[in-house]
Amino acid sequence: MSTSKIVSVVKRITAHPLFVMVLEFFAIGFAIAIPQIAAQALAPPVGRTDFQELFVNSATALSCIAVYWLLTHYLERKPFTDFVLAGAAREWGVGAAIGAGAMVLTIAVIAALGGYRITGTNGPEVLTAVAAMAIISGVTEEILLRGVVFRLFEQWLGSVAALVFSAGLFGVLHITNPNASWLAAFAIAIEAGVMLGAIYMLTRRLWAAIGLHMAWNATQGGVFGVKVSGTNIDGLLISQSSGSEWISGGAFGAEASLPAMLICTFIGLYILRRAHREGQFIPMSWARFKGKPNG
Repeated sequence: MSTSKIVSVVKRITAHPLFVMVLEFFAIGFAIAIPQIAAQALAPPVGRTDFQELFVNSATALSCIAVYWLLTHYLERKPFTDFVLAGAAREWGVGAAIGAGAMVLTIAVIAALGGYRITGTNGPEVLTAVAAMAIISGVTEEILLRGVVFRLFEQWLGSVAALVFSAGLFGVLHITNPNASWLAAFAIAIEAGVMLGAIYMLTRRLWAAIGLHMAWNATQGGVFGVKVSGTNIDGLLISQSSGSEWISGGAFGAEASLPAMLICTFIGLYILRRAHREGQFIPMSWARFKGKPNG
């Protein structure tokens, strides 16, 4: 094989959406890990104040955005559209309203079925830690799962395959969380993975997905005092779950409950329908499968 052909093959491989997706996934993973490791060396998590945690997590989110911009600009050589500021507040707000509304409705149904009750309250000081949690989960996970995985997988195999893969991966990544099970991972995939992928498809930017993710977590943990993906969060309300795990979600939290699966999957499918009607579905093509996004 001639040198020119070798160079051509290398260029084809390095420009393929699958190669770019894997490279960017790990690069952004390092961008998330480095600030956390540095902060742990300076101040172990056990000794940090909530405000220090908020600062560290905000710095991690900014690091993630910066590396995502560098990769998009210099590796992919495309406009950085996911974080365009025009209309950002409106899109973030709409996403946040959907995320908060979905969780309020979920908890209301669980409570009506006897799976949730309020046992006390906390002061507003708990909201600093809630904000720290919401920022790092909302920003970093949406950049990784929707900005990188969904977007590049969609370039390769189309919208349906990208939605299935990114939602499934989102669920699997939660299997390492405290009190997780494969049922909980499945629930995360079909309710949150579909809903977040759908809103990214509809807007083609990350603001709405980040707003939805942040508000979903903040409302669940910060308002209702329910475990967020198996992790204890002190919220404004102190709560206790009881009864069937199908109703309450058990030790993983409301996300693993049947009400959450039904309500949030319905919302996700509705947003998907909107995206389809607005022509946001990209079909599979043999040219893209071979790594020619414009083919």
